[in-house]
Amino acid sequence: MQLDLSMLEPVTRNAKQTQEACLTGISGEGIDAFPLPAVADLDSFEKEVVEYVKPSHGTTTLGFIFQGGVIVAVDSRASQGSYISSQTVKKVIEINPFLLGTMAGGAADCQFWERNLGRQCRLYELNNGKRITVRGASKLLANTMFSYRGMGLSMGTMVAGWDVAGPGLYYVDSDGQRTKGQRFSVGSGSLYAYGVLDAGYSWDMSVEDAVELGQRAIYHATARDAASGGTASVYHVTEAGWTKVRGESVGELHYKYYPDPLVRSSIAVDPLAT
Repeated sequence: MQLDLSMLEPVTRNAKQTQEACLTGISGEGIDAFPLPAVADLDSFEKEVVEYVKPSHGTTTLGFIFQGGVIVAVDSRASQGSYISSQTVKKVIEINPFLLGTMAGGAADCQFWERNLGRQCRLYELNNGKRITVRGASKLLANTMFSYRGMGLSMGTMVAGWDVAGPGLYYVDSDGQRTKGQRFSVGSGSLYAYGVLDAGYSWDMSVEDAVELGQRAIYHATARDAASGGTASVYHVTEAGWTKVRGESVGELHYKYYPDPLVRSSIAVDPLAT
C-alpha cells in the first residue's frame, strides 16, 4: 500500500494565477463572505456601537501622604453596568512588602498588569541587588500602559510605597499618564471622597486620625455613589512596610457614624407632617 503524499507537494502558480486566487478570496466567491451590518456609514456605526457595549465602572479608592507614612483606603464593590457583581473584591494589589497598587476601572486589567508590575519589580531587585523605588515602579507601569494605549485597557491606579527617599504616591492610568502627588482619589465615588479628605487632611495628623480619615472618606463615598460599597479597607505604609489596619463593612460604619437615623441630612422630613 502506497501513501498519497501529493498534498505535501508545493503548488506551482504564476503571478497571474496568484493574483486571481487572492481576488477570489477577497470577493468572497467560492467561500462564505463575512456578513457586514446593513448600514450606510460603517465607520460611524462601529464607533456608536462601542459606546453601547462599553461597561460602566464604579469604585472608590484613595491615598495620601502624611507625617506617619502613606494611607491607602479602598472599597470592595464590583459592578457590571447597573448590576452589582461582587461585594468582596480586593482592590489593593500587594506588589511587594513595601509597595501597594490600587484598582479602579477594569478589574481584570488592573489585577493582571499590577501583578505583572510585581514581576518586573522582583526582576529589578534580582538584577540590581536592591529594592526598586516607588518612582521607578510607577514608571515601569506607566511605560507598560503607554505601549498598550488605545487598545481598550481601562485602568486608573495608584502606586504607593516607601523607599530610600521616604514615602511615595503616584497616579498611573491606562493612557500612560503618571502623576506624583500627596493626595489622590480615583473612581466613580472619588469626588465624594475628596470632599471628606480635603476637609479633614492635615500633614501632622496622628496615625489613628489618618486611618479614621481614610475610612470615613470611603464610607461617605459609598453612601453617595451606588457603584461603591462593600467593605472599607485601610492600609498603612511605613518604613517597615505595609500593614492592613482596618476592614469594616460600610453597613456597620453607617450606624457607627449615624446612630440616630434622623441626624443624617439625606433623610427627608415631610414639612406637612409637623
